[in-house]
Amino acid sequence: MKITFLTYGTDGDTRPLAALARELIRRGHEARLLADRACAPLAREHGIPFTALAGDIRKAVQPGGTLAKSIDGRADMSRVARACARLAREHTTAWMATARTAAQGSDVLVFSGLAAFVGLAVAEALAIPCIGTALWPLTPTREFGAAFLRPRRLPGWANRLTHQAFNSLTWAMFRPAVNAARRDVFGAAPRRRLWQGYPTLYGCSPALLPRPDDWPAEVELTGSWQLPAAAGWQPPASLSAFLAAGEAPVYIGFGSMAGMDPQTLLETVCGIAATRRVLFYPGWSGVDLSRLPPDVLVLGDTPHEWLFPRTAAVIHHGGAGTTHAAARAGVPSVVVPFAGDQFFWAGRLRARGIGLTCPMEEFAGADPAALIAAACAPAMRERAHEVAEEMALEDGVGRAADRILGGIARLPLP
Repeated sequence: MKITFLTYGTDGDTRPLAALARELIRRGHEARLLADRACAPLAREHGIPFTALAGDIRKAVQPGGTLAKSIDGRADMSRVARACARLAREHTTAWMATARTAAQGSDVLVFSGLAAFVGLAVAEALAIPCIGTALWPLTPTREFGAAFLRPRRLPGWANRLTHQAFNSLTWAMFRPAVNAARRDVFGAAPRRRLWQGYPTLYGCSPALLPRPDDWPAEVELTGSWQLPAAAGWQPPASLSAFLAAGEAPVYIGFGSMAGMDPQTLLETVCGIAATRRVLFYPGWSGVDLSRLPPDVLVLGDTPHEWLFPRTAAVIHHGGAGTTHAAARAGVPSVVVPFAGDQFFWAGRLRARGIGLTCPMEEFAGADPAALIAAACAPAMRERAHEVAEEMALEDGVGRAADRILGGIARLPLP
């Protein structure tokens, strides 16, 4: 089979689809990944054919960028949708043209992220069966509210309404650019309503997100999708020596999120380092590394699957991939959510008793040593081990690959 994967977002959005593409290639099928150009090295490391999409996601999320200015650490669903639509609007026509060329002759088109509507438009125009994927729940349910809202107790009907409202708002924000691209690329008439009738796979663990009873049959939770370390990867000697030199350290890293003030983050890392050994991943934060204490080890890209089991706790932003990696590792989390679905995942960790939450706007005034002490309490560590044992039984990548190859893909309803 020939499978085309189409997504647009940060590294955390792209890696899970890369994991699926890698697995299908391993099984002897042809797969290609279309994503932001920053993911080209990742695809190359894992032997995945890659096509870059127009845009620069790293620039967009850094201070002053499209997403950073609009979101500003607040999880208001209208602001998030508008920010994402503004980013996509600049590139929708280019994405659709690139996807049309790459997807020709594909048996299945798998899409996610900011390119989801592009994927649906291309699948419809080329008559290619498709599968939607996501790392957080988008399907309406009575059991919890929309993932881009801060968790709160609502009656079931209100929970369902938040999903419907978010999906309608998102389509309203994206629709003008999608219809303009459909006209320019395919000569298609404007579309008023959302596409329906295609299956959806969620790369989420049932241990963190039990499947709602009111989801339709074509929606499935497979377990999380993670990439293994690239062939031949070995930890740097400095990291191995640091880990061997004392007690398990605390990991601090916010991935591609760049919304926190670099000075605040620097002061936090230094404050924690006064009482605990620290591994720090600067990511795209812009922190002045020359001002860090000498006993803080600065990391480059390091596989979470290898690293997190060797830590005492993980301080992170609450992205779906990092959240699942910490939970699989059996270590507690201190989540500092910035925006979007990060508050949702912080709530899921808190509900399982394996994480604490400190929103970004409160982080500067918090006592990080107290947060870490609470996260490392024996009861929380024991629950973290229990959740990790549940997740160890899952094979999210294998199950999703089985479903992709099993003929579930369908044309979206016109």
